Amino acid sequence: MRVLRDECLPRRLRGELTGHDVTSVPEVGWSGKSNGELLQLAAGRFDVFVTIDQGLQYQQHLR
Repeated sequence: MRVLRDECLPRRLRGELTGHDVTSVPEVGWSGKSNGELLQLAAGRFDVFVTIDQGLQYQQHLR
C-alpha cells in the first residue's frame, strides 16, 4: 500500500507501518499545502493519506 504521511506526524511512524511504501509530504515537496491540495495531488498516486488533522472530514467533501 502506498501511504502519504502528513508533515505533522512523527517521522518514526514510518517504522510502524512495515510492509507499506511510506512517503512524507515533505519528501514529495508538498510542505505547506492545504489538505485540499494534498488530497488532489495524492489522488491516484497514494492509497492512503495519514494525518492527525481531525477537521479534515469537515473541510473536504470526502467519498
